[in-house]
Amino acid sequence: MSKVCQITGKKASVGNNVSHSKRRTKRKFNVNLHKKKFYWVEQDTWIELLVSAHALRTINKIGLNAAIKKAEKEGNLDLREINIISF
Repeated sequence: MSKVCQITGKKASVGNNVSHSKRRTKRKFNVNLHKKKFYWVEQDTWIELLVSAHALRTINKIGLNAAIKKAEKEGNLDLREINIISF
């Protein structure tokens, strides 16, 4: 599984480590990802998503169903790759 947020599409970016002598070496800035379980009321099921901290705030603000629809419209999420949890 790649390090990409399923809601926002955020992924690692590249930058420089800058030492005291101003010497620059390449480094990677990873995304703050969390594997999180959500209850999807519209589908009456639990799902597991890999989301960033920014996506958690988005889900809290606009709701899970709206966030999933927005991510699918932007091409960040395919409904077939959602991990549905059965108990």
